[in-house]
Amino acid sequence: MSEPKAQAGGSLLAVDTAWGKLNRPIAHAPELPGQVAHWLDEHLLAVGALARGFAEPFGPDWADLAGIWHDLGKYRLGFQRYLAQSNNPDGHIEGRVSGREKTHSAAGALWAIQQLGKPLGHVLAYLIAGHHAGLDDWDSGLNERLKNADSQEELKSALAGQPPEHILQGNTVPLDLRQIPGGSAGFALWVRMLFSCLVDADFLDTEAYFDAGKPARRRGFPDLEQMLSALNVYMNAKAASAPVTPVNTLRADILRQCRAKALLEPGFFTLTVPTGGGKTLSSLAFALEHAKTHGQRRIIYAIPYTSIIEQTAEVFRGVFAALGDEVLIEHHSQADAPSTTETARSRLACDNWDAPLVVTTNVQLFESLFAAKTSRCRKLHNLVGSVIVLDEAQQLPAAFLNPILGMLKLLVKHYGVTVVLCTATQPALARTNYFDPSRNVDGLDNVREITDDPDHLYRQLDRVQVELPNDWHTPTPWADVAERLKQEDCALIIVNTRKAARELYRLLPEGTLHLSALMCGAHRKAVIDQIKARLRAKRESADTQSLRVVSTQLVEAGVDLDFPLVYRALAGLDSIAQAAGRCNREGLLQDAQGQICKGRVVVFVPPDKLPAGQMRKAADACTSVLHGQTSDPLARGLFERYFQQFYHSVNLDEKGIAAMLKVDDRKTLAVQFRSAAEAFKLIDDADQATVVVRYAPHREELAQWLALLERDGPQRWLMRKLQRHTVTIRKTVADKMLAQGDLTLPMPGLYVQADTDNLYDLQLGLKLEDDVYNPSGFVS
Repeated sequence: MSEPKAQAGGSLLAVDTAWGKLNRPIAHAPELPGQVAHWLDEHLLAVGALARGFAEPFGPDWADLAGIWHDLGKYRLGFQRYLAQSNNPDGHIEGRVSGREKTHSAAGALWAIQQLGKPLGHVLAYLIAGHHAGLDDWDSGLNERLKNADSQEELKSALAGQPPEHILQGNTVPLDLRQIPGGSAGFALWVRMLFSCLVDADFLDTEAYFDAGKPARRRGFPDLEQMLSALNVYMNAKAASAPVTPVNTLRADILRQCRAKALLEPGFFTLTVPTGGGKTLSSLAFALEHAKTHGQRRIIYAIPYTSIIEQTAEVFRGVFAALGDEVLIEHHSQADAPSTTETARSRLACDNWDAPLVVTTNVQLFESLFAAKTSRCRKLHNLVGSVIVLDEAQQLPAAFLNPILGMLKLLVKHYGVTVVLCTATQPALARTNYFDPSRNVDGLDNVREITDDPDHLYRQLDRVQVELPNDWHTPTPWADVAERLKQEDCALIIVNTRKAARELYRLLPEGTLHLSALMCGAHRKAVIDQIKARLRAKRESADTQSLRVVSTQLVEAGVDLDFPLVYRALAGLDSIAQAAGRCNREGLLQDAQGQICKGRVVVFVPPDKLPAGQMRKAADACTSVLHGQTSDPLARGLFERYFQQFYHSVNLDEKGIAAMLKVDDRKTLAVQFRSAAEAFKLIDDADQATVVVRYAPHREELAQWLALLERDGPQRWLMRKLQRHTVTIRKTVADKMLAQGDLTLPMPGLYVQADTDNLYDLQLGLKLEDDVYNPSGFVS
């Protein structure tokens, strides 16, 4: 007998008014005429089976039950009637439609507590009750919600819908809290992992119903073995074509050491390589070899700056070009919609990191690990059995350092993860025991260094002479800095803020280049490519024009520039070291007599005082360590002193995240999931907005993509395309521009520049009101 079909938006089931029984309840209403309904019992069992598979290493039976019971509330007669008669494709998303009969997530949570008792049922209650709105706090949140009359009525009416007995029974395997990875200290992460399995399974089964082709498209990535083979081919070709120089010889040896150490057992590793030592590709080689050796599933490459993630992703795409276009996920979009404004398509567009190589930001990685939202948590189970490379590990945010280290230790010990701390300036992450416990580092144990002798590498890669200020307390005006730069033929200057970069840029001659995060990724790439081409031409004496570049710190990681002279505004010692990595990178600089010489790095005190906070504390720690220093300011031994001073000046769990995630009452398993997620913000995104800009060289493509966004809503591939054309600004500024008609808001959380040329400058990027932005309706 064929499946019954229905007209879209019409009645999908018969309701027996005499008995109040449903012929067959549905999970989701069809969008197309003649489409077979998505039957609720099939959806529940499919989600349970998928979630079980995802949770196999740490809690399959829990995930299975959560999947079977998560939509139990959809058996309510009123909910079924609404789905059957509604034309709203988002009607199944809790919170999108008001009304007491439109909720469904409390029923399964209450059923779990009834069937399993306390505290076992509370585990599933967190998962099921949160599968739309996100994980909640137990006290003053979920506990009160489940006790209220509407939730109790939801369960009662769901049971009146007579769910099948096999759904109500679920699996019969006894559950045991003693099996939680990490015990009470690991409870919060374990719940998030189970939650990830549930919401990803729910999204995937829903996605398969609405778009049957998507599951097939997800399987288009190459495997790690293919990627390792492609990397080997690429590196062999690179070595064969590279000139024989001392720096290239050292890079080859670093790569060899990374391959050899990849055979070691999973755990914590450091890769300490001076800037310019080729650590990006060497760390990738370690990760791929290590994953192959130990059967790990994917590589997560995390970078501190959104502004330079595309540079690293571009390098990796070049490595794997022979494998096609779809070789990695590049995920840094901050255009996340609030759960109350999500649509069916926006839910399905969020990334679950289903690729063998993910290039992302620290913000995405760590905020997801402490998240409550479904879209952020969805990816977490895919971290299990992965290799996480933390590039520029010294940039781990100090105010959240202890929660991050605690999380990494749980992942390594209980979830089969290997972590590589990759940097030229290793932070001091050993345990400390100060009188003030808020200043103690919850350090890492059993960390293995990948390179055989980092001190030897530092001596061999000493290519710059650092000039320190004569007076650490007297600033140099921008006009004076500009006059000094005008005397130079080829120089890079790195400043601390976007405002400083623009101010200095305007004081320099025409032809000066500018880089900041107010330029979209595609624009920055074009400028960086131009800089690299001109540097090559100048080395070959084919470019006689002066080359001056003003940049923010975005060039200090993942951008391989090689200037003879670099100016750096006073900042943390690690930032000065990173700036030095853009100077004489290849070690081939020659003096007037043709002799190999060192590049110059000039540190100066800028006129703009750093804002209060960690940047100023980092600069203060740098000043303290370098004041009176007569030997090499970048000697490796100085970095431990610097980080110890810096970390001691900061509360390393400033928001009290550890206390929020601690299980205080074993009878209720009360945890503050939502509060911790709201507090764990590496960037305060309450006043951050993502804006798609109309970068002129890509204007036609952008117009097509934005038209698709307006017509069809967000799709994963489309959001990834748009990522390279976004900038982040203050939300208050974005809302003002929206009110003035200079931005539009085609979907929640994503602003788009209006179709006009006067808002985006081809030298400076997006024009802002406090700078050169002239609001519409006013004459400049």
